[in-house]
Amino acid sequence: MSKVDKLAVNTIRVLSAEAIQKANSGHPGLPLGSAPMAYTLWSKYLKHNPKDPKWENRDRFILSAGHASMLLYSLLHMFGYQVSMEDIKNFRQWGSVTPGHPEYGLTDGVEATSGPLGQGIAMAVGFAMAEAHLAAQFNKPGYNVVDHYTYALTGDGCLQEGVSGEASSFAGTQKLGKLIVLYDKNDITIEGNIGTAFDEDVKKRYKAYGWQVLEVEDGNEDMKAIAAAIEEAKAEKEKPSLIIVKTAIAYGCPAKQGSESSHGSPLGQENIDAMKKNLGWEYEEAFVVPEEVKKHIAELQEVYSAEEAQWKDLFAKYEKEYPELAKEYKAYMAPVPEDVFDDAYWNFEDKPMATRDTSNVILNRLAAKVPNLMGGSADLGPANKSIMKERAWFSPEDRKGTNVHFGIREFAMAAMCNGMMLHGGIRPYCATFLVFSDYMKSAIRMSALMKLPVTYVLSHDSIGVGEDGATHEPIEHLAALRATPGVYMWRPADGHETAAAYKAAMTAKAPNAIALSRQNLPLLKETGEGALRGGYILKDGGGKPDVILIGTGSEVELCMNAAEELGKEGISARVVSMPCMDLFEEQDAAYQESVLPNAVRARVAVEAGTSFGWAKYVGLDGGYVTVDHFGASAPAGVLFEKFGFTTEAVVKKAKEVLGK
Repeated sequence: MSKVDKLAVNTIRVLSAEAIQKANSGHPGLPLGSAPMAYTLWSKYLKHNPKDPKWENRDRFILSAGHASMLLYSLLHMFGYQVSMEDIKNFRQWGSVTPGHPEYGLTDGVEATSGPLGQGIAMAVGFAMAEAHLAAQFNKPGYNVVDHYTYALTGDGCLQEGVSGEASSFAGTQKLGKLIVLYDKNDITIEGNIGTAFDEDVKKRYKAYGWQVLEVEDGNEDMKAIAAAIEEAKAEKEKPSLIIVKTAIAYGCPAKQGSESSHGSPLGQENIDAMKKNLGWEYEEAFVVPEEVKKHIAELQEVYSAEEAQWKDLFAKYEKEYPELAKEYKAYMAPVPEDVFDDAYWNFEDKPMATRDTSNVILNRLAAKVPNLMGGSADLGPANKSIMKERAWFSPEDRKGTNVHFGIREFAMAAMCNGMMLHGGIRPYCATFLVFSDYMKSAIRMSALMKLPVTYVLSHDSIGVGEDGATHEPIEHLAALRATPGVYMWRPADGHETAAAYKAAMTAKAPNAIALSRQNLPLLKETGEGALRGGYILKDGGGKPDVILIGTGSEVELCMNAAEELGKEGISARVVSMPCMDLFEEQDAAYQESVLPNAVRARVAVEAGTSFGWAKYVGLDGGYVTVDHFGASAPAGVLFEKFGFTTEAVVKKAKEVLGK
C-alpha cells in the first residue's frame, strides 16, 4: 500500500466516522473495515467517469450492504461526483442528498437504492444479465461497444437473506462472468458474532452455485492481495466471482474494533480521536480530504475521462461501420415510441378470452415492435402466458435470447428485473401468480422507490383460480399492492383494458402490476383507452344515476348485467370500471366528480377480493360485493356462486344501499 493510497483509505474511514458522529446516527463499522477493498476497486479497477455518471459503458458498483452508505458517500465525494463536503456534513438530515441508505435518483453516482439486505446482490445479477445481452446484441469484432463489469459490495447480512442465494444460484447457472461480488467477512451483525446464526461454509456454497471463489486473508491492510483477487476475478470469463475479504469491523478504532456496538451506532468522539491517533491521522480539523489525496484522485480523473473519450471515438467508428446497429442501440436506450400503440395494438377478436390470454397477445405484439423487451416467469410461463413466441431463451449459449427462465425464484426475479431496468437498454417484465406477489413484495416496493417502470404480470387473479384452492387464490393482494406508494395496480376487465395497462406500463416512470384472470371474460364494446384514466363510465342510464356500481376485472361483467336488470325495475344504474385506482386518483377533481358525483351516495364496489381500500369510493352509505375470507377448492363457477358473485347478488346489494 503506497503512502497516498493508505492516506486515501484512512480519509474514507475518518470522513465516514465523522459524518456518522455529527448525525448521531449511522453504521460506522463496515465503512471502516471495507475502506481498503472499496478504495482499491474504485481507484484501480472501476471504469467510471464522475464528470459523466450516466456514461453507458461504465462499470456498475452496487453497495448491497446499504447501511454502509457513508462508505459510498465518502467515495463519491473524494472521486469528484456531485456530493459536496456540505452534503457529507448533512448525512441523514432533512433535504440532504446523503440519506441513511443510498437512494437511486437522489444522489449523483448511486446506481441503485439499497438497504434491504440481499437485494443489492440480486440487482447486480440483473445488471450483469443486461450487460451480457446487450454485448451479444451489439458487439462486433473490434467494436466492443458494450463491455463493462458489475461489482457489488456485501457483508454477512446480505448473504443470510434468501434473495441473495436465489439470485446467486441463477448467476452461477447463467455463467455471468462479468459479475464480481466483494464480501466483507467480519463475522459481526447487529446482534453480535454470527457463530450461532451463520456458520456455513460460504466458499463451498458459492462454489456449488458455480462461482469462482477467491479469498483475501487480510482485508484491513493488504491492498496488494485485494488487487490481485480483483484481477483474477476479471480474468475468469465463465463464472461470476465472489471475493471473500476477511476484515475486522470498525478496524482502527481500538475500543470498537471487532465489536457489534460499532455496527449501527456512532463511535463517540472520544473513540474517533483514539482512532485517528491509532491510524496516524495528522489533521486536527474535522471533515478533511488531504491535498495529497485530492491531487492523486485528480490525476485518476484524467484517466477516467480518457476512457470515456476512447469509447466515444470507438462508437463513432462503429456508427460508420454498422449504422443500422448503432441506430438500434440508440433506440434501445430511448423510451418506447408512441407509434407502437397503433390501431392494430388495440384490436381484438370479439370473443371471450381470459385476460392472461389477451395479455399474451399484447405481449407478443409489443415483442414485434419493442426489441429490448426482456423477461419471463418464475417457472409459470405456460400458465401465465408470459412467453414471447418468436424470441429465443437467454442462456450461456445464447445471450441474445430475451425470454428468461427465472426459475422458482419470485423475489430474486423481481430484484433482477430492477437491476436490468437500472442498467439501461432493457425493458424488463416478470410474471407469476398474483398470490405469489407476496414473495416479491419487497422488490416491487424497491421498484416504486426508484421509479422503475418494471412490468409485473400477475395472473390467476382471484377465486377464479378454482380447484387449486385457498393457497393459490389471492384475496388481500390487490389491496396490498394498491397500498404501496408509486405502484400502479391494474385489474383489467378485458382485452381493451389489458392493452391500456400494458401501454401505461411501457410509457410510465413507475412500476405497473397487471392482475389477470384465468377464466374467460367477454370483450366489452364499451371499454377502451378510457381505461388510461384509471376509472371511467361504461354504462349510464342518463341523467343523475340512482346507484353507481364500481367493478374491476371479471366483476365488470357482473356490474353490466346487474345494471341492465336494475333498469328493468326503473332503477338507473351507472357502471364504472376502475381498472387502476392509482391512475384515477391522479385525475383532476372535475373528472373524478364526473365519474363518481358526490351527490350520488348509493354505491356498490364489486370485486373478487377484500373490501379493504374500497371505502373511499363507496363511503358510509355504500355497500360491497367482495370476499373478506380465504377461498376454497372447487370449480371457479361454483366458487363465484357460493361466495355471492352473481348478477342477483349485485342487484340485491344495490337495492339495499337504495333502501329498497
